[in-house]
Amino acid sequence: MYRIIGKDGQQYGPVTAEQLRGWIAENRANAQTLVQTDGSQEWKPLGSLPEFAADLKPPPMSAMPPPTIAPPPSTFNARASNKLPAGICGILLGGLGVHKFILGYTRAGLIMILVAVLGSIPTCGIAWAVMHVIGLIEGIIYLCKPDDEFVRVYVDARKEWF
Repeated sequence: MYRIIGKDGQQYGPVTAEQLRGWIAENRANAQTLVQTDGSQEWKPLGSLPEFAADLKPPPMSAMPPPTIAPPPSTFNARASNKLPAGICGILLGGLGVHKFILGYTRAGLIMILVAVLGSIPTCGIAWAVMHVIGLIEGIIYLCKPDDEFVRVYVDARKEWF
C-alpha cells in the first residue's frame, strides 16, 4: 500500500499498486509524484521505486512530436555578395581592374586597365605593377571588412578607390 501526494497537492491513500498504475496511465501521477510506502515515513519520487519503472517509461520516439529547432539567425547580407569575388579578383587580377568592374565601378575599372596596359609600354611594365599593387591592397581591404561595413562603404557610399 502506498500514500501519494497528487498533482493538486492533496494526500491520497492508502492506494494499491494497481490503483497507482491506473493513475500513471491516466497521467494523474508521474515520476516526480511523491509517494510514501507502508512502514516508511520518508516521501520519495515515484520514479525512484523500481516496481513502477516500466510504467513510467517515456513514450516511444515515434509517438513524440519532433523537436522544433529554430534556425540560427541569418548573417548573410545579399548586398555584400560581390565582396568575395571582388576581393579575390583584386588580389589575383588587380592590375587589370577586374574587381572594379565586379563592383560596378566601370570608370575606375577602365582607368586601371588603360593605365596598366597602355602605361606599361613606355614604362616597361612599371605601370602594370603599380596598378597590381593597388588592386592587391584593395582586394585585401575588401576581404577584411565585415559585410555590413563593406556594404556601407562600397555599395551604399560607392567609394571607388581604397
